Amino acid sequence: MARPPVLTPLARFAAAPDLAAAISDWQSWLQSERRASPHTLSNYGRDLAGFLDFLREHLGALPDLAALEALKPTDFRAFLAARAGAGIGRSSLARGLSTLRGFFRFLDRRGLAANATLAAVRTPKLPKTVPKPLTAEDAGLALERIAELAEEPWIGKRDLAILTLLYGCGLRLSEALGLTRAEAPLKPGMLPVTGKGRKTRTVPVLPAVSAAIADYLALCPYPLGPKAPLFVGARGGPLNPRLVQRQMQHLRALLGLPETATPHALRHSFATHLLAGGGDLRTIQELLGHSSLSTTQRYTAIDAERLIGVYDRAHPRAKAKA
Repeated sequence: MARPPVLTPLARFAAAPDLAAAISDWQSWLQSERRASPHTLSNYGRDLAGFLDFLREHLGALPDLAALEALKPTDFRAFLAARAGAGIGRSSLARGLSTLRGFFRFLDRRGLAANATLAAVRTPKLPKTVPKPLTAEDAGLALERIAELAEEPWIGKRDLAILTLLYGCGLRLSEALGLTRAEAPLKPGMLPVTGKGRKTRTVPVLPAVSAAIADYLALCPYPLGPKAPLFVGARGGPLNPRLVQRQMQHLRALLGLPETATPHALRHSFATHLLAGGGDLRTIQELLGHSSLSTTQRYTAIDAERLIGVYDRAHPRAKAKA
């Protein structure tokens, strides 16, 4: 009996039964072998669903494995052109093309379909961007004032502990909220962190970080078992990351911080301030959990901008350049 088209929470795949079965196997492989997060699976699902919707219109029929094998570079380029015409940005186009490459590689390895023409399609060029950290003064001010926004003292201590982890250890928000009570760093030392792709790295814990977490736990009204989330919401359940983002939004309004002052900006600030203080790129790469040094090298552009700014303000010949 033919398997029905695959459904995901965020994507419905318009595919013939043989292709739908292959998609189901691909998603299972991503989850079990690649350990992709639910967020990543959802993104991949949306990308692939959009491509299959295009093919259904482009080919005039539900695509199957044979149709994928017969696709030419012009078909893939037509898809990218249609997406660009719909207002999809370059970064989303590049991610979608990366999803397709990964899916086609999976099909090839499983002997389900082979199509080498995708290699002839160029990835859209992305504008070079640099992370947008807070200044050291603004980061310190954010930590000083975040507790003022909380309705209860223990929630203020919780929010301060989270931001201190992001800025003091360079954690992603998801990594901080993924910590269990047993993993709480209550003393200075080293903290194992599970990041993207379930990769584990170890980061040093400063006294200020361990003190902030200890203060939070001392006031937290809920008994937290060893496997319970370290950070909980007002009712004792797992803390929604959106609540932390919302508090940062309120903090921006309170302190007049830029729109780029988000929880993730504190991680950028961690790396940028380390680099400005003499930290080397390899060490910062390990602390952030970047798989590629080129990702970490973006922070050198920020430091160069800072040095240029210092030069323009302080060098006696700076004003004579014009």
